[in-house]
Amino acid sequence: MFVDREESLAGLESVVSALAEGRSSVLVVEGDSGMGKTSLMGEFARRLSTTPESQEQPCRVVLVRAAPGIGSRRPYGPVLDALHALDRPARGRRRLAGFRRTATRGALAAAPDLLSAAVPGLGAVVAAGRVFAEATVATGSIPGDSLLPVESTVTRQLIDVLLQQARAGRPLLVMVDDIQLCDVSTLEFLHLLLPRIEGEPLGLVLGLGLYTAAEGNGRAVEQLLDAWQRDHAELVSRHTLPPLPDWAVRQLVDARLQSHPAPEDFAARLTGATGGHPVFVEQCLRLWRPEDGVRVPLPGSLPAAVLDRFRQLDPTARELLVTGATMGEFFFSHTLAEVSGSPRLQIQDLLHRIEREHGLIRSRHRDEVPDWAAGLGTDWYEFEHRVLQRGIRGEQSEGARRQRHADIAEALPHLQGVDPDAAPLELRALIADHFLQAGPAYAAQTAAAHYGLARSVAVEDLSFAQAEQHCRTAIESARLMPVGRPERDRRLVEAIELLLSMTEVRWKGGQGEQESMGIDALAAEAEQAAQRLGDRLLIARTTLLRGKTLLAVRGVQPSLTKLEEAVERARECGEAGRPALFVAMVEYGRQLPKRDLHAGLRVLLDAERLYASDPRLGEAGNPVLQHARNLNEMQIGVNLFDAGRLGEARHRLLRCTERLRGETLRAELPIALNYLAQLHLAVGSWEEAGTVLREALDFEEERGGDSGWHAYNNALLALLLTREPTRHDEAVRRARDAWVETQHTWLVNLVPIVRNLYVEVLLETDHDRNLARRLCEDTLVDTRDSGMVRSEIAGYVLRSRTHLQDGETDPSARDAHRALALLAEHGDMPALRTEEVLYHAARALQAEDCGNEARDLLDRARTEVLRKADSIDDPVLRTRFLTDVPLNRTLLHDSSAAEGEAGAG
Repeated sequence: MFVDREESLAGLESVVSALAEGRSSVLVVEGDSGMGKTSLMGEFARRLSTTPESQEQPCRVVLVRAAPGIGSRRPYGPVLDALHALDRPARGRRRLAGFRRTATRGALAAAPDLLSAAVPGLGAVVAAGRVFAEATVATGSIPGDSLLPVESTVTRQLIDVLLQQARAGRPLLVMVDDIQLCDVSTLEFLHLLLPRIEGEPLGLVLGLGLYTAAEGNGRAVEQLLDAWQRDHAELVSRHTLPPLPDWAVRQLVDARLQSHPAPEDFAARLTGATGGHPVFVEQCLRLWRPEDGVRVPLPGSLPAAVLDRFRQLDPTARELLVTGATMGEFFFSHTLAEVSGSPRLQIQDLLHRIEREHGLIRSRHRDEVPDWAAGLGTDWYEFEHRVLQRGIRGEQSEGARRQRHADIAEALPHLQGVDPDAAPLELRALIADHFLQAGPAYAAQTAAAHYGLARSVAVEDLSFAQAEQHCRTAIESARLMPVGRPERDRRLVEAIELLLSMTEVRWKGGQGEQESMGIDALAAEAEQAAQRLGDRLLIARTTLLRGKTLLAVRGVQPSLTKLEEAVERARECGEAGRPALFVAMVEYGRQLPKRDLHAGLRVLLDAERLYASDPRLGEAGNPVLQHARNLNEMQIGVNLFDAGRLGEARHRLLRCTERLRGETLRAELPIALNYLAQLHLAVGSWEEAGTVLREALDFEEERGGDSGWHAYNNALLALLLTREPTRHDEAVRRARDAWVETQHTWLVNLVPIVRNLYVEVLLETDHDRNLARRLCEDTLVDTRDSGMVRSEIAGYVLRSRTHLQDGETDPSARDAHRALALLAEHGDMPALRTEEVLYHAARALQAEDCGNEARDLLDRARTEVLRKADSIDDPVLRTRFLTDVPLNRTLLHDSSAAEGEAGAG
């Protein structure tokens, strides 16, 4: 019986009314355990679906629920359930014809293939993503920026498919119950869907159980809801279910006890005892028996209202249900038989009798069982309510509970129809969770199960966020194993390598790094474990990994020391270590220019020669080597540019970007385009620079998500726009947005570069010099710690310019001398134009009446420009470099103006 709830139903109906008027909205229905949230959503969906034939249904409705127990580890689970439900009445449509076929393999593995069937051209991206994911799982050598496009593409294409379904008929209402149990991929889906929902014929109702704020992903959901209300206030509303009032409880009492008298004050007493919680009212009413007469016994407490019915069972049935409640909100009859050691038929008959005579549990019809469980050959049972399941689960000691979890985990693989080598991922997730709940005694099984799940969801589902969670659990469990066991060390190495590879794009040093899950602490732990194992290849790989985390946490010099060691460790592996050697040389060569440009270039060229000399390194099917080769080629190009060899650099970068455009994932393309844009800007090819930068920005905006390289490219475009006075406001806006995005991503090598570009835009547009100075101060503090000398030099030059613009000649000259001293110590640096440093230093010194020193600096700047011009073979490009670049034109074609400008300060 469904009573009261008029106010709550009105809130749900408002979403439907908005849809009828062409407006989208999102309603979050919140309810504590027992408040009837699930019943309310089910009743509303039923009413919408059973509109009288004389009336046209106002909208289509789909109700799905995150599965308890496995919901938080089932990538895109509710989203796929909704798409499956939508597909059933329209299965003949070609666009979604492949959904059901692919879904039969199991929902977890279906998402990428569903999209391949629904979205033309996506199949190649998914296939390439799986190849990259497999390589990451196998080697731990592909960073997250190579995997990010795939996961982001899957999420956004799922959004596109849902919106297509919404537009394909009457407006669509999607109801998702228990979003606190949703996996992180589904939460990302909802987060990215919200900005696109406005104006679409799509409404959302999301059920949130307040009682699970600390379970599943409940805390993440709360943070998301706060962000949604802040950013989409007109779209999102929240409704909390109130308790049932006295009159509604009276209705329930009259309905349940209609043939028996009840005390006049019974309903009021029941309301007081239950607080109006519908489920507790129902449980109390079910305790009543005819022999109680006019007096209906009320339990002394609410838990008793739930448990008294359970305690009426015989001991064998009670023990059986305790095992079932330990398994979760649902359980399998065959699993209970396996754990109890009883014949299966005996357990099936006993469960059937409990359901028929006592309630408490209900069986699911075969048609209602999820696809992944359809072939398991067992009865599926559920408890009437989560409160009931938790109460029964509590009827055991902690030790007994842990042992039952272990017994369940060991029994689940023996279900009829389960192939041990190809069990559904949902079943494996259940097994892993039960081993985890079994405690430290089963740490080895827990670590193995969760690491296996991490590998599977990364490769099969391309759900790297989900894989990250499994890796963390595997690491924590492996740490509980006895120290010194090889199995413990190998599991730590494998899980840490995979975790750090998948999260590299988000690495940040600083706060939290002292914690056990800090990136460098993890890398050090893996390195030590590899050394205990004595596996040379693992030692080389973990040494390389440590070198990369040190860059993020402690700066350039500690990183370079460790990366150089990684190269030597890989050499010690001999022929078997050639791939590891190539990867290590590329990484060392990419970072070494931050201290010694020319030495770094030599390492990169040596790596290129190694690649060319060994056919095995050129295997087209090895994405690890392909990724390293791409990075090496573009890094040689940009470092040739940094070294003033512009002609060679241009040839290499054009060739590299053209090749990357033809790849399926194009993961490294934004980096290569950034390098090419830097070169175009340096030689005065303004139009080409703008085209390349917009291509890079469009590419990353299409795949979505914050990106350090998107920020860098946006900042470069902002600097280009400062050439046009009418676009100064846009330039400042882009530079500001780039800096905000950089702070979100915090790639340690890009942070000071983007901040310095922001300052340069502010100076070129004469916009907020106070902010420019503060940003310079921050850069100089950061670079002293990180060892990013190139950005430290640029920071001094920019601060010198701000002092000079404010007429502060003495501090301007001091900063100029600091920049010159660092340049003299380190020579040419990447992402830094030597002639610009010399020119601006000359201006600062001239303002301090250091005329001779200033003229010497200007002469050196001219020499630098002419040296670079000599490296350009194309006469048109060479002329453009000498005449169209303002600094070069000032230095070479108007020397008196250059010196006069310097003197004017």
